[in-house]
Amino acid sequence: MSRGLTAIFVLLLLCGCGDGSGGAHKPAKAAAMDPAFVAGNTAWRTQRQQDLLQPDGWTSLVGLHWLELKAHYIGSGAASGIRLAVGPAKLGMVSQQGDAVYFTPEPGLALTYNGEPLTGRVEFMDDHQATPGVIGFDDGKGKMTLIQRGGRHALRVKHADAASRTQFSGLQYWPLDPGWKVQARFIANPPDSTLPMVDIIGTTTDAPSPGVVEFQHAGQTYRLQALAGENGGLFLVFADRTSGHGSYPAGRFLDTVAPLNGKLTLDFNQSYNPPCAFTPFATCPLPPADNRLDVAIEAGEKAYRHGTETH
Repeated sequence: MSRGLTAIFVLLLLCGCGDGSGGAHKPAKAAAMDPAFVAGNTAWRTQRQQDLLQPDGWTSLVGLHWLELKAHYIGSGAASGIRLAVGPAKLGMVSQQGDAVYFTPEPGLALTYNGEPLTGRVEFMDDHQATPGVIGFDDGKGKMTLIQRGGRHALRVKHADAASRTQFSGLQYWPLDPGWKVQARFIANPPDSTLPMVDIIGTTTDAPSPGVVEFQHAGQTYRLQALAGENGGLFLVFADRTSGHGSYPAGRFLDTVAPLNGKLTLDFNQSYNPPCAFTPFATCPLPPADNRLDVAIEAGEKAYRHGTETH
């Protein structure tokens, strides 16, 4: 092979090889990146996809059914008041009494409630309770939970055999960019502060908001209203100039660790799509007005392409 052809071949390897993360490509400068930065993001992407594809992950969501009456018969059969996409023809009856919701199983079915055999009527705990209820069916492949949004209840149904899970088409990312791993300043809100969050179905919820995150990029300063995350960390819901132009139109999410001495790191390479990008049955929060940034964050997860879409 000539010297010129060898150089071209090496350049193609640097620019065109996939990184094993759903179609993302390594930029030519990848060799100069901090190995710990690359390894950390590679591990994060692997875990991200594994979580989505769990038997009860977001790609298994097949139904969202609002409880409009005092009682509903549930099942996949045509006679059911709430007709499930999957599962037994007759699953049982759900009823509302005041603020409480109860579930009565169909006799003879092998169902579980929080992993234990379900043989009689049980109070169905929603996702605002300390221990939410999970009704299992189809030998554990199907799971039904109760959610509360804006004072209304709905049944959320997942199934391991959902087409959105079995036909998952993979995640795609922008190339890793160390420039989008930025140091930020945390500005605390007064105790018990909340932020009104509107979700994709139009419900507004006052969510705990511990403070504001301020960061700089390319000489500009940006601010994001933060929500309370896990283990003292922060949860950011944001949109930017890529929203609808490469990333999911309704915005993306980003998790952080707890701020330390008023400082924290934002790695936008780990920004990710909300569940609504994968299923029409999720109730995702939308970015508040202050979190719509006038900058194109070409880092992190791109818009999901469903299996029926052209790549």
